[in-house]
Amino acid sequence: MANLLTIGASGLNAAQVALSTVGNNISNVNTTGYSRQTVLQVQAVTAHGANYTIGSGVNVQSVQRAYSAYLTAAVWNANSSMQSATTTNNLATTLNSSLANSGSLQTALDNFYGGFSTVANTPGVASSRQALLGNASSLVTTFNTLGQQLQSQQSQINSQISTTVNSINTVAANIASLNSQIQQAGNNPPNQLLDQRDSLVQTLSGYIGVTATNQPDGSISVYSSNGQSLVSGGNSYALSSGANAYNASRTDVFDSTGNDVSNRISGGSLGALLNYRSSVLDNAQSQLGLQAVGLASSVNAQQAKGLTANGQQGGPMFSVPTPTVQGSSANQGSASVGATISNVGQLTGSNYVMSYNGSAWSLQTTSGQNVALTSNPDGSYSADGMTFSVSGTAQAGDSFQIQPTAQASTGIAVSMTDPNNIASAALLSASPATGNTGTGKIGSVTAQNTANAALTNGVTLSFPTTGSYQVTDSTGNVLSSGAYTAGQTISANGWSVTPSGSPAAGDSFSIGLNSNGLKDTSNALAMASLSNTGVLNGGTQSIVAAYSQLTTTIGTAGSQAASNLTTQTSLYNQAVSAQQSVSGVNLDEEAANLVNYQQAYQASAQVISTAQTIFASLLTAVQTA
Repeated sequence: MANLLTIGASGLNAAQVALSTVGNNISNVNTTGYSRQTVLQVQAVTAHGANYTIGSGVNVQSVQRAYSAYLTAAVWNANSSMQSATTTNNLATTLNSSLANSGSLQTALDNFYGGFSTVANTPGVASSRQALLGNASSLVTTFNTLGQQLQSQQSQINSQISTTVNSINTVAANIASLNSQIQQAGNNPPNQLLDQRDSLVQTLSGYIGVTATNQPDGSISVYSSNGQSLVSGGNSYALSSGANAYNASRTDVFDSTGNDVSNRISGGSLGALLNYRSSVLDNAQSQLGLQAVGLASSVNAQQAKGLTANGQQGGPMFSVPTPTVQGSSANQGSASVGATISNVGQLTGSNYVMSYNGSAWSLQTTSGQNVALTSNPDGSYSADGMTFSVSGTAQAGDSFQIQPTAQASTGIAVSMTDPNNIASAALLSASPATGNTGTGKIGSVTAQNTANAALTNGVTLSFPTTGSYQVTDSTGNVLSSGAYTAGQTISANGWSVTPSGSPAAGDSFSIGLNSNGLKDTSNALAMASLSNTGVLNGGTQSIVAAYSQLTTTIGTAGSQAASNLTTQTSLYNQAVSAQQSVSGVNLDEEAANLVNYQQAYQASAQVISTAQTIFASLLTAVQTA
């Protein structure tokens, strides 16, 4: 009877454990990260008898969780990609909203260039000039507002990077703590701790791309996407956020040894923040600034080719900041680098790093592309439309970051205050002498070098013979002379003319400041035509076209981000569904198990009751005998 009682008791115990496990599964059906648990039962080992063997019941060997390392890792990877896509989409949406809500730069450009046409069509009307300056102010305000919106997102990203790094460190420390508890539990760790650890790794994967490796002692080692160890056993290795080596207002990420790993991190929200900043936002700032520089440069250059209502050579209408140059915090030498824009058409919109190797300077874009650096006779250097000057003594390894246009959109300003300073007339004009007998005419005088100090000095262009020309100043000094053929361009003092017709021997023309400045509006028309004139990209792209391209690029980035989010969300849901098909709780299945184990419990109880009845009958028979 003792064997029958033991067998029944073992079955009762096994059924009770199974019922508790099923009940726990049902209770945690909606618990995030919970893995369904099952009872592993084995037949109790019985010593062999002489002629036969009877079993000794059942043992509960363990309570296991339904788990697939492969499917769980797939969920982590999918979660990292989805959180990365979510962050990128949120940032791109914000950027597109900023462009939409900060006023239309396209409209402001159209109004500004159109203002020159109005001035040209209404010469001498003061209100037209004042309205043009108003349009210029509105255009600058739009540039400034857009630039400030982009800078605001830079600040937002800096803050998010710091917050995300802190979250990563907190989660990594918690994983390390669970590792220690699991190690202490030995070969049979609590399933709850394993589930908690898996849940924390999934949370971590949302912040940064991770890989995880199970260790023989039950712990798990976690590495970031760039191979940096985040968790090993009971130890965690914290990342840190801090100032960029060149720009103290820019937040970068550093590993536990202090190395800047910002360019090597991918996956999760942190990878998305860093990638979006370098590939989308930085480019948008530089391109918008490039358009501001191109606008100011082209208008100011054309202003210098015109005559104001006060009879003076036109001055600049706009001012823009010079390129920003920032030395690395690791520099050891005393050198400093200055940068100026020498050719707007050659600017690329890239940012650069200028480095010294101990014997020579080199230039790269911040993305690592080498750029040819030309040495000039005066000791300066040139590249991509910029001129660099170096002073002081550099040490090997010193470097400087150059941002040619990143600050231009927030810094562009209207420097002209007097509407009469709008140079609507051509600066120079040519007048034929009254005694000319030939058919030669000079329609316009083109100011080529507006910085030439003698540009506006009065001169005489004469044709001593039909095959020669001579340019003399007011004192009779010969400035230029030579053979002449029909259609030839003649230049002096920074201007050029191309006579038409056939000047006769002895014909001459007076060239100097435009004497008809109040009525002539040819320079205003030239400035109006700048809306369609190639200024950027080697003189092939207008400011209007460049802005249209920028909005298209940003819009495309937003569309791609939204599409990628949809795709990554779908992939994540599929990964979770596959993982839950193994680890998730099925209420129908658990209900069936509940009935099954309940019946087993009742049957085992009946076995015990039967053993007790037989034993009682045996005792009664013995007592009666």
